[in-house]
Amino acid sequence: MAGKPRVFVTRRWPAAVETGLTERFDAVLNTDDRPLAPEELRSALLSFDALLPTVTDAIGGRVLDLEAPRARIIANFGAGFGHIDLARTRELGIAVTNTPDVLSDCTADLAMMLLLMVARRAGEGLREIAEHRWSGWRPTHMMGRRVSGKVLGIIGFGRIGQAVAQRAHHGFGMDIRVQNRSPVAPGVLARSGARQVDSVEALLPGCDFVTLHCPGGAQTRHLIDAKRLALMKPGAILVNTARGEVVDEAALARALSTGALGGAGLDVFEGEPCINPALRACPNLVMLPHLGSATLETREAMGFRVIENLEDFFSGQRPRDRIA
Repeated sequence: MAGKPRVFVTRRWPAAVETGLTERFDAVLNTDDRPLAPEELRSALLSFDALLPTVTDAIGGRVLDLEAPRARIIANFGAGFGHIDLARTRELGIAVTNTPDVLSDCTADLAMMLLLMVARRAGEGLREIAEHRWSGWRPTHMMGRRVSGKVLGIIGFGRIGQAVAQRAHHGFGMDIRVQNRSPVAPGVLARSGARQVDSVEALLPGCDFVTLHCPGGAQTRHLIDAKRLALMKPGAILVNTARGEVVDEAALARALSTGALGGAGLDVFEGEPCINPALRACPNLVMLPHLGSATLETREAMGFRVIENLEDFFSGQRPRDRIA
């Protein structure tokens, strides 16, 4: 290829990564850092050699309704790729890469933070302080749930699920139970004293806490629905740092408002950045704006992983993170 490959970056990335991109490629940045319309993403595929989207850019439908894209690779900033129509990109001959591994610890830290915040009612406490409603210490004030020694169910036992299990078991002495779509090697389970069960239905009734780390997409949409929420222990706590569509938010709001669940912690939402109004009305809910990988170290590592994938691809090598 004559000259530097032209690449289009759909959102602002950490400054060090943007510098790396502009040094190595003919990079165009979205300096306004605004969400792009499908027509703009489609235009980028027709005008650039590579599209560099994030997990909030839907790459399918109208975006891929074209016959001869210039782009030869979509290098995604993020581990998840449910927002990309892989069947269609294969038809068009466009390679797709992601950024696995580098965000596991950061997301696991945040999942544990949400679990602790909900269990100890930290969100309610913060609101009480901010609204000047706290009248002082008293023995029965805002009593929460103990975490240490309790049973934690993990749905999805990939890198992030395993990192959560390590923290929960070795840090808090939690009893780990796992549901995964494929068998987990005994040695992997042994690292956190975990036990695998056959189904979500078998997992939920025995857990004090449940945390979700499964992939998004059609197969897991509303994996946690009204029927499965009803299987959870009275007072149990649900944490979701996976994908918003994994949880039926209307059913979750009902379970929280009726007291069937003790609480929930959400970092992701089905219609984000829009949030279901029914969720906003639940006091026993901690919500964060999709911060799972939001540390400087992790976001820089994700960006440089994209650069490595692009360099491999344009030099004729297979990128190590190629998924399609």
